Amino acid sequence: MNKQGADMSDNYRENVSIVSQEKLASDVFSMWIQTKDIAKNARAGQFISVYSKDGSRLLPRPISICEVEGDRLRIVYRTVGKGTKEFSGYGAGDTLDVMGPLGNGYTKLNKKAILMGGGIGIPPMLELARELKNGGYDVSDADIVLGYRDELFLNEELAQYGRVTIATEDGSAGTKGNVLDAIKAEGIKGDVIYACGPTPMLRAIKAYAKENGIECYLSLEEKMACGIGACLACVCKSKEIDDHSHVHNKRVCKEGPVFNAEDVEL
Repeated sequence: MNKQGADMSDNYRENVSIVSQEKLASDVFSMWIQTKDIAKNARAGQFISVYSKDGSRLLPRPISICEVEGDRLRIVYRTVGKGTKEFSGYGAGDTLDVMGPLGNGYTKLNKKAILMGGGIGIPPMLELARELKNGGYDVSDADIVLGYRDELFLNEELAQYGRVTIATEDGSAGTKGNVLDAIKAEGIKGDVIYACGPTPMLRAIKAYAKENGIECYLSLEEKMACGIGACLACVCKSKEIDDHSHVHNKRVCKEGPVFNAEDVEL
């Protein structure tokens, strides 16, 4: 284990052991890893960088933290390229090189919450829901709204933390459409929104939150390179000038991935 630099005092580079891996949907996998320091320093909304064992793939793959349990950490990811395809082939006892926890997580508020996840933006909602419940926040009437293409995953696990409402693009389960269609169809109300998903979804949620006067925190999905804020490959437009680049940009991997919706332009 090596700590990564003076400005990354809570981030660690570790060679971790895979505890288990299972397939949740046709292209979605769940992996538990055993860590020394990463899990105990992680919180909802952060991510880890997972390195390939193939020397031709130098850049790590950023994957959101789905769940934390003691010194174990869970990631749920979709296979979208050669790197994640490689990871899906590993099993219990195999090892991976990992850096984390990276980025900033969700600001947890004791307000009636709506947790909204779309596609592979659903996994971070599980750790967030768990932290809200275990942190003494009143989540007894929280609504968890999940958007899928078709196949469902993690919905049953999330149901232990609140009322789950589902939207599917093909209408095979729940409301036909997206998460906002489901919110409107079910008359769901809340005082704070926590969301993660593709940019078009987040853009619509930001507009909905502003229109309805709801505080809103968004976890942005961006392609990343270094994952530690050095390369400026994952910047987004921001309302204020960034201290690092001195322009209206924020680094998603460093200042994010979670932002107050009012602080970023989508």
